[in-house]
Amino acid sequence: MDVKVYRAVIGSLLLLLGVLVHARAGEVVFNGNDVTIGRQVEIMEDTTAAMTIDDVKARGKFTPSQEETPNFGVSASTFWLRLNIRNTSAEDNVFLELAYPRIETVTLYSMEAGKTSEETISWNDPFDKRRVKHQNIVFKLNIPRQSAQTYYLKIHGSEQLVVPLIVRSEMGLFQFALTNEIISGIHIGVLFVMMLYNFFVYFSIREKSYLYYVLYILFIGLTQTTITGYTFKFLWPDVPAFNEYSIILFPALAGSFALMFFQNFLHIRERSLTNYRIIMVIIVTYGVAVLFNLAGLSMVSYRIIDVLAPSAALFALVVAFILSLEGYRPAKFFLVAWSMFLIGIVLYSLRNLNILPYNTFTNYTMQAGTAIEVILLSFALADKINIFKKEKEISQAQALRISMENEKIILEQNAFLEKSVNERTAELQFANTELNLTLTKLKDAQTQLIDSEKMASLGQLTAGIAHEINNPINFVSSNIRPLRRDIDDVLEILDSYDEVRHVESMEGLQNKVKEIEQLKDDLDLDYLKTELGTLLKGMEDGAHRTVEIVKGLKIFSRVDETDLNLVNVNEGIESTLIILNYQMGNSITLVKELGNIPSIECYAGKLNQVFMNILTNSIYALQKEKHENKTPTIWVKSWLKDPETVAISMRDNGPGMTPEVRAKIFEPFFTTKQVGDGTGLGLSIVFKIIEVHSGNIQVNTEVGEGTEFLITLPVKRKARPIPDFQ
Repeated sequence: MDVKVYRAVIGSLLLLLGVLVHARAGEVVFNGNDVTIGRQVEIMEDTTAAMTIDDVKARGKFTPSQEETPNFGVSASTFWLRLNIRNTSAEDNVFLELAYPRIETVTLYSMEAGKTSEETISWNDPFDKRRVKHQNIVFKLNIPRQSAQTYYLKIHGSEQLVVPLIVRSEMGLFQFALTNEIISGIHIGVLFVMMLYNFFVYFSIREKSYLYYVLYILFIGLTQTTITGYTFKFLWPDVPAFNEYSIILFPALAGSFALMFFQNFLHIRERSLTNYRIIMVIIVTYGVAVLFNLAGLSMVSYRIIDVLAPSAALFALVVAFILSLEGYRPAKFFLVAWSMFLIGIVLYSLRNLNILPYNTFTNYTMQAGTAIEVILLSFALADKINIFKKEKEISQAQALRISMENEKIILEQNAFLEKSVNERTAELQFANTELNLTLTKLKDAQTQLIDSEKMASLGQLTAGIAHEINNPINFVSSNIRPLRRDIDDVLEILDSYDEVRHVESMEGLQNKVKEIEQLKDDLDLDYLKTELGTLLKGMEDGAHRTVEIVKGLKIFSRVDETDLNLVNVNEGIESTLIILNYQMGNSITLVKELGNIPSIECYAGKLNQVFMNILTNSIYALQKEKHENKTPTIWVKSWLKDPETVAISMRDNGPGMTPEVRAKIFEPFFTTKQVGDGTGLGLSIVFKIIEVHSGNIQVNTEVGEGTEFLITLPVKRKARPIPDFQ
């Protein structure tokens, strides 16, 4: 045959072969073995997300896929896939699997008997609504043997759209599901065991690193099982709405607790405040991503997580690498474990980007990396305990050595101190003897001062009694002479009546009666009767006044003052005012408002001494400084403050006190009186007496406005001995 003929035949065959290959480029031939069909589908992007299946059939512009696993990224568009499957196997049931469970919605359109039927699988629907109960998106295709069928897939998602398309037989799907669940079960089991182990260790040693690590394992496990679809299948199949939030919430929590563990395990805060602040910023940003997701801004939250997760992982890797170069042992463990985790994540990401093939190895790199990381970090935590134990042993050995050195030093010091103590003891004994002599002298001086104060009070008491008794006694003595004169006149009249018995004649009797009547007229008998009554009444008043003064004196100077008795405080106030009446005279106005109060348990004589000292000071202040525009006045008031307490107020409108004086009035020997007018012990004794009675004394004063002493005393109290201020 001619060469030209051969060339023509060969060229025709090659052309026919090319046409046949092009015609068959979009058809999937299924012969019973699992086959990945990413390069055998046609793709169309609907940017409006509004096209229907009829629109797609009529004017859809599909382009052949160039990727084994189509990856559409994060997009708001709807993507349409057209695929033609020819079944050359011995089975009628063929399964189409989209081996990426995080696709939001997939609708399969098929053409049967000229009609279009559809089936939708969405994470917004309950899991039980799916025909094939698989965590991935699986459609059951009815393709008779030795026949072909065209299908359309409508795909929409709010996350990254990765579409690994696999055609499987029923047995192939079963075997894949079994293998997948075994591997996932091993992965979850490893995480659970590590979490449980470290949880118990945390309760044993209370180290925060273990708690953060347990929480990290929990949420990284939930993150990965959410990505693989198992959480929706087993944990919340009836709550599909949670799917949208879980893919942001769990990674955010896992990343946050990973950084908290990283910070605590490697002591980042102590080593670098800048790195610690970066960690805090990343954790806060994770929180912001969660808030955006809850607010419905899913795209924004996905972008934040996409940027934040690799950035945080790289940051932790760099810091751990730097600390490892510095020789920090825990950082070396963390670097190895974290590297294994990142290798698994990177391989998983490369598979999604079609750089690595979609196969059994690349399917589980993420889970494998996580499991290895978890185990290695558990070893790191255990090693940290060993480091702590070794450091503790070194510390104890060092402490023992220091203790022995200290013991030697102490023995040497003891000998020196013993000598010094003996010398010092001799000096202290001499000083103690001197102090005892000084103390004895001070006690003698105190006794003399207190005796002087008592003598001053006794002088006031004596002068008051003499003055108060002198007035009624003078009144009685001045009435004696006119009383005697009037009695003599009455006796003279009575004697005249006595002479009547000696008159013998009627005429003499009449004359005698006339003489008696004349005598009555001369002596003015009616006036004598009136004057006698007046004189006797005056003498009676004087005697009664004297009795009242003596009674007040008896009340004031209680002989049982060292005994605790029930006493009416008003009586003590009245007796004190009687004794001080002569000092006040007519120049000071006294206003009394003594209320109806119960008797209280007290040392009556000591309380009378309190009233005497306070009122004496008020009288002194009022008499020392006189003002023409106001009348010197003392107000004395008592009332029942509450069922358990009585109150006494003694107030004057004198010159008052400055804050400096007010702060010192209860100090012994402090006085503002002139030399010779006081010892400065009066108010000091007052304070101690009130303290012994478990009471309270309050001083309210202001310069130019007067002074008030407000005393509160309990109605009942436990007896306790009077201190040595008597």
